[in-house]
Amino acid sequence: MTKILIVFGTRPEAIKMAPLVKAFLKEPGIFETRVAVTAQHREMLDQVLDFFEIVPDYDLNLMKPNQTLHGLTAAIITEMQPIFEEYHPDHVFVHGDTTTSMATAMAAFYSSAKVHHIEAGLRTWNKQSPFPEEMNRQVTGRIADYHYAPTKRAKENLIKENIPVDSIVQTGNTVIDALHYSIEKIEKDPGNEVQNLDAQLGGKEVILVTGHRRENHGQGFKRICKALKVIAREQPDIFIVYPVHLNPKVQEPVNRILGEVSNILLIDPLPYQDFIWLMNRSKIIITDSGGIQEEAPSLGKPVLVMRETTERPEAVETGTVVMVGTDSKKIYTETINLLTDTEKFDIMSALHNPYGDGQACNRIVDHLTNLTEKANKFTEATV
Repeated sequence: MTKILIVFGTRPEAIKMAPLVKAFLKEPGIFETRVAVTAQHREMLDQVLDFFEIVPDYDLNLMKPNQTLHGLTAAIITEMQPIFEEYHPDHVFVHGDTTTSMATAMAAFYSSAKVHHIEAGLRTWNKQSPFPEEMNRQVTGRIADYHYAPTKRAKENLIKENIPVDSIVQTGNTVIDALHYSIEKIEKDPGNEVQNLDAQLGGKEVILVTGHRRENHGQGFKRICKALKVIAREQPDIFIVYPVHLNPKVQEPVNRILGEVSNILLIDPLPYQDFIWLMNRSKIIITDSGGIQEEAPSLGKPVLVMRETTERPEAVETGTVVMVGTDSKKIYTETINLLTDTEKFDIMSALHNPYGDGQACNRIVDHLTNLTEKANKFTEATV
């Protein structure tokens, strides 16, 4: 039996790894599958676990107030060690660009387990942007034995870095797998929170806003809020809905600047399934999230990205995403253009999603199944 360990710690990771967990659990005759969470995020992580009905085998519960990257990295490596010593996984799956993924990959390397990197090959090649995510993904990529690239561009990035071609598999992004699963589940059971929010919004069009990136803290969020305030006042028939991240550096400027604007609805972060409903309900999305850049095109939603760089250039190139940074004028101008220029809106909302078809997890499971079969044949031949 091949032992695999799937490790994640944040809400975005959980969303993208949950369908992979479910895909591997469908193959109990081939794989023994266990899940470890670091709880780099706690409450938001638990919401996703509940929605996808996943109970971790190991929960490190590492989230602490005012935790530093130094302390978190050290804690993950240290606390993963006894799991590797007890379980001895053959293959360890990590995702993307989090501190959990980078530190777990290092711990797996120390324990001689094969490392599989989901969402591999995304790059800005600027180690300060996004910080610390860019270096996390590069370090994880150097450690990984197998790389699941979501797009052709990501695969090409890895080849440029001299990653062996036979270790790279282009799969699409698992977030699209999660999106398809979630929409189907939400339609069957929308939940009380969705029903209440729908009643608040009435028939009004919605602009959805999310923001949390470190590089936007301080003046960046002030400029963002300034733009949103002007848009709201000029477009009184539009509802701006902003689920505000729990970080105090986000909460303070957002609540201070936008708290009294009548058609801006500031709400707590939503459970994943409710957020997917809100994305689908929205006309335009303004965000600094990487995951939303991938999800929104599948829902036909134009996205304005409040970042100066992106490791997801495919959506920019296809035209489903426009980069606006934290420039108040750009945010305002591009939003108003989408609200008033029907032709531009229709073009952006109708474009193809470059990030996948919802079959990424099946491709990953098939890849490891083939690797396992080859290894078994080799073992039999040498006995």
